Amino acid sequence: MVVEVAAVVAAVCAIYFLAAARVIRQYERGLVFRLGRLRPEVREPGFRIIVPVVDRMQKVNLQIVTLPVPAQEGITRDNVTVRVDAVVYFKVVDPADAIIRVEDYRFAVSQMAQTSLRSIIGKSDLDDLLSNREKLNQGLAIMIDSPAVEWGVNVDRVEIKDVSLPEAMKRSMARQAEAARDRRARVINADAELEASKKLAEAAQQMSATPAALQLRLLQTVVAVAAEKNSTLVLPFPVELLRFLERAHGGPPQAEAAGRGAAPGGSAEVTREPEAPSDDSDEPQLPEVPGVSELPGAPGVPGVPEAPPPERPVGGSEADR
Repeated sequence: MVVEVAAVVAAVCAIYFLAAARVIRQYERGLVFRLGRLRPEVREPGFRIIVPVVDRMQKVNLQIVTLPVPAQEGITRDNVTVRVDAVVYFKVVDPADAIIRVEDYRFAVSQMAQTSLRSIIGKSDLDDLLSNREKLNQGLAIMIDSPAVEWGVNVDRVEIKDVSLPEAMKRSMARQAEAARDRRARVINADAELEASKKLAEAAQQMSATPAALQLRLLQTVVAVAAEKNSTLVLPFPVELLRFLERAHGGPPQAEAAGRGAAPGGSAEVTREPEAPSDDSDEPQLPEVPGVSELPGAPGVPGVPEAPPPERPVGGSEADR
């Protein structure tokens, strides 16, 4: 009989021990509610005993929680529609406030992050969202952390993860970047041409003093062209011949033309082109001989009086007699 009673007592104690024993992990804290009222002491990590049926323990995680914020669509201050998503890092610093003051602190932080993200989108420009994210992250963290302090939650940091732009805006930004790169390329090319022109002017001035240098440069160009595998035929043209033609262009040809244009005795030589025979006349017309000098007394020349026929002697010739 005694053994049976001892066995029953042992079984009851074991059940009580199992119902009262609690294990709290290192990153957790325990809050004990006795008959619905929160006990003032917070149970530390380790093995803890509570009163079964009377006490109820709730564990609170003190680790940093990574909470993704769903993508929020909004219009920036410069009227650009964007979709922005972020991530919030927070942790519980006061377990009692996190359980007592708010029903679900995770859901509350998530909703506050979404509303703050929409608000920060409307207050910012597109350039700030793309390039000045550090400042926006700090402002977003302050906006979320202000009400979260009363919930016993500390927002560690907030990061804007991605900014989605419309396709039309992406193409416009790509064209803008391409135009900027093209402008820089043109400026660099123009600077290079300017420097090259200065160097070429100096080289030309140096070569003008020594004509043989120009011949050597021509030979170097021929060697460079001949090194390529192509079918181009290169015929070097002497520069001295070009200079001779340049010097001779202004003198002898003009003198020769002036000599041909002046006729002896001050008369100008006029050359006529042969006229085509008229279809209305049956008589054949002889073409005029080119190079006929329009001298006084020349027959058939308009505007020039014909020379009178030679006068015969009064007595006549011996044959007439």
